[in-house]
Amino acid sequence: MKKLLRLTTPSSVRSLSNNLRGFCLLGAVLCGGFGVAWGALFAPADYLQGESVRIIYLHVPSAILSSVLYGTMALFSAIFLITRLSAFALLCQAIAPIGLLYTALCIVTGSIWGKLSWGAWWVWDARLTSLLVLFFLYIGYFALNDAFSERARARIATSVLVLVGAIDLPIIKFSVEWWYSLHQPASLLRRGGSTIHPEILQPLLLSIVGASFFAAWATFMVYENISLSIRLQRLESSDSA
Repeated sequence: MKKLLRLTTPSSVRSLSNNLRGFCLLGAVLCGGFGVAWGALFAPADYLQGESVRIIYLHVPSAILSSVLYGTMALFSAIFLITRLSAFALLCQAIAPIGLLYTALCIVTGSIWGKLSWGAWWVWDARLTSLLVLFFLYIGYFALNDAFSERARARIATSVLVLVGAIDLPIIKFSVEWWYSLHQPASLLRRGGSTIHPEILQPLLLSIVGASFFAAWATFMVYENISLSIRLQRLESSDSA
């Protein structure tokens, strides 16, 4: 048990970050770059949506990662509240800006796609509205984290917020099934398998893998910056004392 706890210290996470972030960056460049280029230049157009479907190679990976990253934050928040191991709270803090970035990208690309498909930049559709709520949950995380001068209280408060906000994730996933929606039903992650044509699906899956690698690399980089900032603050405190 003691060995397991040592693996969850900030220094251990930094060591893991140093070992993996180069691999993650390489995976992001190769998989993401090749997947998007393949989809944008060589994959066929959709028989209904035409060339506008090519935005799928940015929109779908960002949509998936926006929810997956928040779900990861919820898991780490629960572990932190149970164990009080600071590494998990710091990981949430590192994931949050990446999740916000993907959520914003999802909303922007979705708005462009909506304009091309529906003739409107935005409609108060169940899927779009629940995703907007997720965007504000990320914003709320940063606001609440900055509202406390005491780090221990900030970590507890933000962890509770993340766990409460996690109720939005199944709403995002199943909103197109529970309510009438302009947004198309699930075509990738669904029972019975994907309904996407293989020539479109293959570069899309590669784009998702690349986006996942980028999210991991960016999280490691942000975590390193947070850890360095904490160490500098401790050194300044010890010098002043």
